[in-house]
Amino acid sequence: MPEYDFMSDTTEQTTTRFVTFITPGMKRFDLAVTTTNRFYGKKLVTDLQSGKTAIIGADDLEEEGYLEHTFQLSEEEAAELGQFLYLVVGTVNFTD
Repeated sequence: MPEYDFMSDTTEQTTTRFVTFITPGMKRFDLAVTTTNRFYGKKLVTDLQSGKTAIIGADDLEEEGYLEHTFQLSEEEAAELGQFLYLVVGTVNFTD
């Protein structure tokens, strides 16, 4: 067996919200939103259609072009997704 140099190896209980919705612009999103104690209170958001995952907090949603780049969306689609994610991610809580 090869020797691995682990930087971290932890297990924790998480909760995952699975949500499917269609935006006013008729874009369908199938998301898994995982809440964990890691990532300074940010959520782990996975687009189940594309398999793309990002660690997202309210500060990331303020960053211009973040959702467009991360999930390869149009500006309109990203704006609609952002409106939903603002409801989900809330504010960032620093736990360290």
